[in-house]
Amino acid sequence: MSDTKYGVVAVGNALVDVLSQTSEDFIAQQKAEHGMEKGAMTLVEETRAVDLYAQMPQGIETSGGSAANTMAGFASFGGKGAFIGKVADDELGKTYKNDIQSLGVTFDTMPLILGASTGRCMILVTPDADRTMNTFLGASVELSPVDVDQDLIASAKVTYLEGYLFDRDQAKEAFIAAAEYAHEAGHRIALTLSDPFCVDRHRHDFLQLVENHVDILFANEDEIKSLFMQENFDDAISAISKHVEIAAITRSDQGAVIISGDQQIKIDAVPVDNVIDTTGAGDQFAAGFLYGFTEGKSLEESGKLGAIAAAEVISHMGARPAVKLAELAA
Repeated sequence: MSDTKYGVVAVGNALVDVLSQTSEDFIAQQKAEHGMEKGAMTLVEETRAVDLYAQMPQGIETSGGSAANTMAGFASFGGKGAFIGKVADDELGKTYKNDIQSLGVTFDTMPLILGASTGRCMILVTPDADRTMNTFLGASVELSPVDVDQDLIASAKVTYLEGYLFDRDQAKEAFIAAAEYAHEAGHRIALTLSDPFCVDRHRHDFLQLVENHVDILFANEDEIKSLFMQENFDDAISAISKHVEIAAITRSDQGAVIISGDQQIKIDAVPVDNVIDTTGAGDQFAAGFLYGFTEGKSLEESGKLGAIAAAEVISHMGARPAVKLAELAA
């Protein structure tokens, strides 16, 4: 790869993550009253976000969003990265910026001056370590092509796009702009599908994006089956190999599969004695893989770094590493 300033620039939702441990009964109550789906990500309005926040047990609050969490992991490995995301010009937005910059991640996106407040994602973790997310997108969905800095994109080996951001047309336009800038500079575009329900909502547009603009695809088993409308995992990965250079598909405790052309590389999951919270597992797998890939490591080595990062993050509450991933990798 050519000499560049950044390993990865990520484009995604800038959200404050609120994580709280709760009971199955609480989820069932919320499903009955508000249609909350266990294990899924549901978009909510600000009034619902405020109401749910008031009912949640006390938890952990961190600056997050899927792609931002990936960049936190990437930086923890020692990678140099940047993030493009939209927060409001409010206290939460200022806190978010300070937090992500403190990790060593460049974040200079102009905040939203008028309109919605900074977005937040309320994550309910049940005793089985599953996570149910309720997201108020707020200012994050105001990201547009104007926010996509061409020089910044051109300065990164890989530009990583977060599928959760795909719900608004201007965000889709921002993705296309980022892809064009990256490819003009001779660099790669990576996409994470983020959520099977997200894929269901935008399957046609995701397929167009994957076929025409994406070089590296991240997904879990449910997401890749949803994208290609396949019930069988092998049929789904057979389909993806025709569309992208590399696909990294995670399968929970079955590890992951890296697909590149006719090559399939199985990556074993790193054993975890006590799984506490699966929030961020996919984000951190992507962090490890991208770190390895941008450092010139093989696909297998990169996948193993992803597995190390995923195992670390599911061993505690929170979607970001609790220890330096560079030390674990060493």
